[in-house]
Amino acid sequence: MHFKNNKVAHGLWLMGLSTLGMGNGVQAQERPSSEETLVVTGSVSEDPSAPLKGMVATKTLSATKTSADLLKTPQSVSVITRDQMIAQDVTSVSQALRYSAGVLTEYRGSSNRNDEVFVRGFSYVPKYLDGLSYGATASSQTGTFDPWLLERVELVRGPASVLFGQVNPGGLISMTSKRPTREAIHEVQFRSGNQHLAEGAFDFGGSLSDDDRVLYRLNGIARTQHSQVADYKEQRMAIAPALTWYPNEQTRFTLLTSYQKDPKAGYRNFLPAAGLVTKTAAGYIPLDFNVSDPNYDQSWREQTMLGYEFEHGFNDIFTFRQNARYASIKQKYRYLVYSTSKSDTLLSRRAQRETRDTDEFGVDNQLEAQFDTGALGIRCWAAWITSLTTIGSSSAAVPGRNTTCTGRIRCMASMWTKVLSAR
Repeated sequence: MHFKNNKVAHGLWLMGLSTLGMGNGVQAQERPSSEETLVVTGSVSEDPSAPLKGMVATKTLSATKTSADLLKTPQSVSVITRDQMIAQDVTSVSQALRYSAGVLTEYRGSSNRNDEVFVRGFSYVPKYLDGLSYGATASSQTGTFDPWLLERVELVRGPASVLFGQVNPGGLISMTSKRPTREAIHEVQFRSGNQHLAEGAFDFGGSLSDDDRVLYRLNGIARTQHSQVADYKEQRMAIAPALTWYPNEQTRFTLLTSYQKDPKAGYRNFLPAAGLVTKTAAGYIPLDFNVSDPNYDQSWREQTMLGYEFEHGFNDIFTFRQNARYASIKQKYRYLVYSTSKSDTLLSRRAQRETRDTDEFGVDNQLEAQFDTGALGIRCWAAWITSLTTIGSSSAAVPGRNTTCTGRIRCMASMWTKVLSAR
């Protein structure tokens, strides 16, 4: 048996500076005479935390931790917008990153129960939700956040520890949850598809007051679907209420909460190369072959999050921001895992049981200053990040079930032999 309870706390001072060329906003043509018409042209600035119409984003929130133009950002960043996630019909953050360069997603196939992503050759790059760490452990990434609850997903390639602290050199995944908007949102959808997919989702938002000082957003989803693996289902229920309050023109407070429960959290197992990559005397292993036993398996996950974002502008130069969140991720798994192959038609299996409880608390304080010096616009900021992560996990081999080719195991192996022979 293995048990560990780790507490990791750290604080980090961060400072940044950027220069912005002047004249990027509204432009007016010279008016030589009173009879000539004045023509003014301009564009609406994109808010990277607000809903975006279209699949192409021009702003990033993760590369500099502030709203910045993608074309002027030296960091390599890919932005997957809500419209792109809808077009790709994704059901996980890993699926949303399928078309991003330098990324390996879903490397376990149907055995992915967490959003584990490789970037530039580095495994298990960390995930961040609304600027704070989400599901981080010492050697892997745990948990999965349903993309229906997200406004966008950003992939930052390369080292980013200057902005986020201790992160993987390959990069990081930055997720932005849906926020309250002044524009009314009323959306309900139902879907069905292959593998017995049945899904219902809703998204509501708008103003709760006549002066638009109190805004809300409420979105949720329920989904069930059979896995590619025989006798396996994936089930999920999630809801994310959010509330924004503007006490005055300089201050904004947003409460962000979410609850997600996966009674059937997914399948995880392995199969030998012989029978998958190369043909054996008995043929190939069926694509839906279940190494484990559905009468024994358990795959369960529960996630709860409570956080807020606070922003206050002191004047035209200084702005203070504070983001804080508590997250709890609880997981329980029990399954029979492939161990070795005694022959082309016989598998050895061992029973495995895992529990993992992850508690995270993080606070990100930022002070930003924007001012002009001649022909340059200057933006500089300083930040102090504090985070505490507690991980309790245990894994054990179940006594009495680590036998080779006996009882139910032999029955499964015989069924496999029969199917292979038929092919």
